[in-house]
Amino acid sequence: MARNTLTPDQIVRAAIELLDDEGLDGLNMRSLGARLGTAATAVYWHIKTKDELVRLAGDAVWSEVELPDLDAMGWRAAATAMAGSMHAMLTRHPWLGQAFGSHLLYGPGKSRHDDHSLALYEKAGFSPADADRAAATVFVHVLGSALGGAAQVSLTRRLGRSGDPEKELAAAVAAATEVAMAFPRLRERLDDDAATGYGAAPDRTFEFGLDAILDGFGAQLARTL
Repeated sequence: MARNTLTPDQIVRAAIELLDDEGLDGLNMRSLGARLGTAATAVYWHIKTKDELVRLAGDAVWSEVELPDLDAMGWRAAATAMAGSMHAMLTRHPWLGQAFGSHLLYGPGKSRHDDHSLALYEKAGFSPADADRAAATVFVHVLGSALGGAAQVSLTRRLGRSGDPEKELAAAVAAATEVAMAFPRLRERLDDDAATGYGAAPDRTFEFGLDAILDGFGAQLARTL
């Protein structure tokens, strides 16, 4: 692909695919150029640094979050749909959760999401200041819920570079189980065969937490009526 036919959008889309496949550590201009069928210098012509590329890729994936029609549904249904769509996006792109801790991320994609989230909670009846707090609370819950999966993907990749990831994870789970058996509540869950995988949360933890948060919002709104 010649330099003059390469576009920033093509570069960003290829970067997202590479990040999905290889994670943050696997992103470099040489690998990206190979994926695009061009030299790394052609990528630099359009995007100067890896940090800028991560920022652009990180902003682009926010367009995948579906924004509910606030005139067509109640605030709680809209909040549930929007949080679920964000959670699904973060699950598809586990590198994004990691990038929050290592890169400066901003752009129109995320701003579009944030503005709609604020509109949602203002329409629910929160003051602008409390709408900010409500939106931030849900955002942190969704991000935190998705980080477990992101960490699992990153860990498996890292272990795979140096050995057998399944064998190392199995050994870690066995060691963690041995430690946990000394604690009664953990032992009971292990005895009941209800333990989750390494670093994983119990089933429906995200939904349970979101329902609890939205219940709290509803109670707070009811007190102001």
